[in-house]
Amino acid sequence: MKKILLASTLFIASTDIKPPTTAVLLRNATVIDGNGGAPMEYTDVLIQGDTIAAIGRNLPAGVPVLNLTGKTIMPALISAHVHVGTLKDTTTKPENYTRANILRQLKRYADYGVGNILVMGTDRPMLFTNGLRDSSESGKLPGARLHSAGYGFGVPQGGPPASFGMDQLYRPNSAAEVPAQMEALAKLHPTVVKMWVDDFGKKLPKMDPAISKAIITEAHRHGIRVASHLYYLDDAKRLVNDGIDMIAHSIRDKDIDEDLLKAMKARNVTYIPTLSLDEYAYIYARFPSWIDDAFFKASLEPGVLAMISSQTYQLKIKTSPDYAKNMAAFETALRNLKRIYAAGILVALGTDSGAQPIRTQGFSEHLELELMVQAGLTPLQAITVGTKNAARALRINKWYGTIEKGKTADLIILNSNPVINIKNTRSILSVYKSGKEVSKGPL
Repeated sequence: MKKILLASTLFIASTDIKPPTTAVLLRNATVIDGNGGAPMEYTDVLIQGDTIAAIGRNLPAGVPVLNLTGKTIMPALISAHVHVGTLKDTTTKPENYTRANILRQLKRYADYGVGNILVMGTDRPMLFTNGLRDSSESGKLPGARLHSAGYGFGVPQGGPPASFGMDQLYRPNSAAEVPAQMEALAKLHPTVVKMWVDDFGKKLPKMDPAISKAIITEAHRHGIRVASHLYYLDDAKRLVNDGIDMIAHSIRDKDIDEDLLKAMKARNVTYIPTLSLDEYAYIYARFPSWIDDAFFKASLEPGVLAMISSQTYQLKIKTSPDYAKNMAAFETALRNLKRIYAAGILVALGTDSGAQPIRTQGFSEHLELELMVQAGLTPLQAITVGTKNAARALRINKWYGTIEKGKTADLIILNSNPVINIKNTRSILSVYKSGKEVSKGPL
């Protein structure tokens, strides 16, 4: 009898034993922590489980050691404005939106060192009915963690075009319709509410200001922030006055003025410039140098490289009546970003990647860093925008966005230092998600 009791006691005890926590010491790297300070040279990062346990020089080992002499560690990127699922090959349409396609694209973002993304208002019911959003957001699925703005608010017979897989949006005809629609959306617990207010180059009807104001009011009543697609300075002024929380694209028609800068700063408006979107609008006509870069090509959907490389496509862009306007809009966006950042307004990384085949997922996030430097930010400032600031925009900065003790170990290990040249964020040696290496990069 005693033998039986002893055996059962041993069995119970053995089931209570937890498996040992995996650990690794990243030794002797240059560490960019995302807080904006100078890189820390010859520094160790200890990872225990999914967490950064210690940072310093000559940390005691006792765990497997990875020698990273000559390498640079930075936080994984966070993109606060993307789209997933509807893009496939050279098309963007509703039938592309499948679980497999979404997971494939989340994996692509992770390959490029992007650990978290915010999908801005073009998700579809399947994401929520089968728990895909929740599983991804909590890190239970491979690839970047997906945060969602649910179904955005557009304009009846207006923007954004329903044919681009944007047919699940709310399109209120009047402000009176907004409360019930917002009530339904709030049940999905979106990270933000997205709305499209402008006229897409005077090609479509604009959103009624009474409706956009009602969207802001009702979202705030549910404790949800609002992000807006916009283009014009006047719309930005009106929306900031109405209480907008995020401007999800650059102001591109005019240079921003002091009054709006002060208002944005006072009301804690977040600015997501999506500079890469504005460059994509015209740059393929110039056959940019990176079009032959393997790092760029790896991000493309099948058929897109042939499309954008063709003389027919490039001539179409160059002869478009919008060509000169798009180039001017890009230059205005650069100037406005520099002034907005200098004013102390929170700027966060976002690209609108995945909304169209030419807005490539993963590469766009690295191009965005380069364009921010072109606008006048330093490489360290651009990296902070793409890590710490973007985490703040998504309100996930308690866990992500910086390399600090206690934060989740989402890291990119680079072969070269991006402080010397921002393009070195593309020299990816490996990507870590929750303390585990998940990719060697897109190549």
